[in-house]
Amino acid sequence: MGSALKMRGRSLAVRLLILPFIGQTGLLGYCSRTLRENPLSTAFGIELIRMASPKLLFLVTDDRYFMSHRLPMARAAVAAGFEVHVGTRVKSYGDAIRGEGYTLHDLPWEKLKRTPIDIIKDIWAIRKLYQSLKPDVIHHIALVPVMFGQIAATGLSIPTVNTIAGLGSGFIGKGLKGKLLKSSLVLALRTLLTRHNTLTVVQNEDDRAALQSIGVNTETIRLVAGSGVDTDLLRPLPEPDGPITIGVAARMLEDKGIRPLVEAQAILHAKGLDTRLLLAGDYDPTNRSAIKIEELQAFARQPGVEWLGHVDDIAGLWARCHIAALPSRREGLPKALLEAASLGRPLVATDVPGCRDVAIDGETGLLVPVDDAKALAQALEILVNDASLRAKLGAAGRRRVENLFSSTAIGTDIAAIYGDMAQLRIADPEFAV
Repeated sequence: MGSALKMRGRSLAVRLLILPFIGQTGLLGYCSRTLRENPLSTAFGIELIRMASPKLLFLVTDDRYFMSHRLPMARAAVAAGFEVHVGTRVKSYGDAIRGEGYTLHDLPWEKLKRTPIDIIKDIWAIRKLYQSLKPDVIHHIALVPVMFGQIAATGLSIPTVNTIAGLGSGFIGKGLKGKLLKSSLVLALRTLLTRHNTLTVVQNEDDRAALQSIGVNTETIRLVAGSGVDTDLLRPLPEPDGPITIGVAARMLEDKGIRPLVEAQAILHAKGLDTRLLLAGDYDPTNRSAIKIEELQAFARQPGVEWLGHVDDIAGLWARCHIAALPSRREGLPKALLEAASLGRPLVATDVPGCRDVAIDGETGLLVPVDDAKALAQALEILVNDASLRAKLGAAGRRRVENLFSSTAIGTDIAAIYGDMAQLRIADPEFAV
């Protein structure tokens, strides 16, 4: 025992020598709070020194998703004193991630891979990253990273945060195949999310209730409303001139309600309304509900419909639109609706988890049933014909985003979670300084 304390004391002395050269106020402030709030659990200041540069690793499917959806979380982590690493498939946004100051780890997994051997290889590559990097906290984001990452972390005693960014198509599938898929997901999530030092983050109350119903402990579930919207950057825009334009920003999937939205546009056109529909999103062959590219091209040949593909300039997209639509079958917390609302656009969405947390019926938008093109067309027609209602709903949506979904507020919540989980890493009896 005495020998071990001496060794730790020497390690402490070395770290004390380098501590004054850590020039980030956020780090020192964070460490000071840790020591002040937990004085009895801190032996010889080891906890303070260890927390000087805790490593946080994000595991996400691809680099573009990280930049478009998780950047505010990473920035909040850096502000709280974490050294951020990103494990992902690198395609086009590697330089942007490095430009933020994060360490990038390229994982060569492909969403199209579905053979057991490929899956095992992917999980093994993730595990090797965990073993070599030895992060203090790992944040798995979305279903596949959660499942692969949790399996890869087995036995490593690393605290994990698991964000369920919507329970996805596996929970809304129909027929025998859909039921079998849901049963498999339930079993996997119940097993993987009930482990020691594991916290699950959901984005809406419906997903929280769903996880509770399958056996995930309520005390290990946190509600964090997405990753936040930069309300200073995305400020309300004036309506454009010209025909009333409806926009949707989503992958081109059946589950996103693209087909009923195109049908609703056809209904409006048949009524003699001069409306336009902008489809902003990629064709995604890796998703089982993907709409075939030939059908998307056929949509673009219909009157008033334009398929833009992926759009990086989201403010530019909504600057062209009067109305934002998302007739999805299920969401976590749709960033597309949050950004549109921040820019002052009224919303038309389906009455499903996630969508109804942003589009409040009669307040910030209008809600319609799932897969109901006629009801969707009726809601859109109301807004097409009422400029004052569009302005009223858009202003209310902007206020809601400012009050509940700003990146500043969400960043505070997620940074607190990272700090709590890093404390678990230090408190673990298997952890050694």
